[in-house]
Amino acid sequence: MIKLIFFDFDGVIVESLDIKTKAFAELFESEGPDAVKKVTEYHLNNSGVSRYDKIRFIYKNMLGRPLGDDEFRALCEKFSKLVKNAVIAAPAVKGAMGFLEKYSSFYKCFLVSATPEKEIKDIIDKRGMARFFLEVYGSPAKKTDLVKKVLLSARIDPDEALYVGDALSDYEAARENGVNFVARMIDNELIFKDTDCPKIADMRALKKVIENYDHRFIA
Repeated sequence: MIKLIFFDFDGVIVESLDIKTKAFAELFESEGPDAVKKVTEYHLNNSGVSRYDKIRFIYKNMLGRPLGDDEFRALCEKFSKLVKNAVIAAPAVKGAMGFLEKYSSFYKCFLVSATPEKEIKDIIDKRGMARFFLEVYGSPAKKTDLVKKVLLSARIDPDEALYVGDALSDYEAARENGVNFVARMIDNELIFKDTDCPKIADMRALKKVIENYDHRFIA
């Protein structure tokens, strides 16, 4: 039976993906429209990767110039200012709040996000959602390492855990730890087109997916 659930945040709990996309566009608008297009495409194709890694990649591989520590910190701070309040106010994914309200006391629930940990914890607090999760994790820690850490500390077999995500990094974190995975579909069909996992339009379908997993143990 499923006993523990890992949740990504952006695009799984909250409809905040467009907020992050617009922020990356604004962050690099001074580089010109072609650069903005490439940056946003890279961002969309690598959802679930921390902003730290994305910004460093963009400078090294797309802009082709060094990124000093002070400039890096300034970019990260600007990004945070662009997105934080908007994410706090963003609508929840359909079914997310209902599922957490009803089942967070039944399953061990953990939030695993690419958002900086201090920021995501503050967002969760301000949205009144901290009561749903045993712990909230964010970057710079890698999702794969966080899943492994939680499984060991909770003494949960990987097959008794489920990861709900919308990005390739979520899928890889689940797969590398032997955890069951559910993909929330939101303009990410190409990412998961060859992936053998349940796919849901929103969180209203999550309980049914869990029931299907649980039937395997009974059969």
